[in-house]
Amino acid sequence: MKFAFAFLLGIFLVTAEAFPTKPIRLVVPFAPGGSSSIVARSVAAEMSKTLGQEIYIENKGGGGGNLAMNDVAHADADGYTLIIGHVGSLAMTPFISANPGYDVNRDFAAVSLLAKVPNIFVVHAGVPAKNLREFIALAKAKPGQLYYGSAGNGSAGHLAMEYLKLLSGADIQHVPYKGTGPNLIDLIAGRTHATSAGTPPLMPHVKSGKLRVIAVGTAKRLHSMPEVQTVAEQGYPGFEASQWYGLNAPAKTPPAVIKRLADEAAKAVKAPSVIQRFSADDAEGVGSTPQEYADYIAREQARWREVIQKANVKAD
Repeated sequence: MKFAFAFLLGIFLVTAEAFPTKPIRLVVPFAPGGSSSIVARSVAAEMSKTLGQEIYIENKGGGGGNLAMNDVAHADADGYTLIIGHVGSLAMTPFISANPGYDVNRDFAAVSLLAKVPNIFVVHAGVPAKNLREFIALAKAKPGQLYYGSAGNGSAGHLAMEYLKLLSGADIQHVPYKGTGPNLIDLIAGRTHATSAGTPPLMPHVKSGKLRVIAVGTAKRLHSMPEVQTVAEQGYPGFEASQWYGLNAPAKTPPAVIKRLADEAAKAVKAPSVIQRFSADDAEGVGSTPQEYADYIAREQARWREVIQKANVKAD
């Protein structure tokens, strides 16, 4: 028995030390161009150098990330297929969709938390509110007469706004769109009044003067706009809503392979080129152990489950 165990352990260690021996597929569960692709491409480029094998990106949008999640959930658990985990697919969708086709906690292994991209809250330039306090006061003075758009029912922006509504008691109507693009078209045209999303798609319109930032959803202010207060600073202590991204693998991927990937991912997010790229979007590189990331996912699931239940958010 001892000989057999030692033999199997030896094979396992040799396999882990040899990993990787071929290119690695990294699936991004959204269309190209968003924060998920920026995080994936930046980190993959650095990890490819240290692992000695290419990590190539495969964008696979659709179903709010479900198509990609199902693909990777059923892939070989050998470390050669990975996915960019996201707050939506890991901590929100499981409590909105009755049958997404995968079980987050059963079908995936946590590798490393890669980055947090701040959510910001913006209004159309014509809305007479210079900050979140004034916007909430306006919404309470006109219950049901203000509209906010989102990238879709159950999206991170949708739930960030519902979280804010629960805490503030404001009556603001939700208008779901099929993606961030259509949402912003109507917001910029003034057909809706507000939205919450990550910084990359919003900042060009803020800089042009078409939108105004009234709050940031992170725990601390952003270096690019230090004058804008956080939601917490404006009367809602403890509020935080960020778009976070991690690295996940199919369940049963060998622990030593997971650790190798986590170690290299943690190095990658601290590389000067990655820090510079993230800084352009106020993103924060994190890097974590698999257990730290797993614990973070569990905390986020608990928080967003409560929001979803209280706000009665349902799948389309």
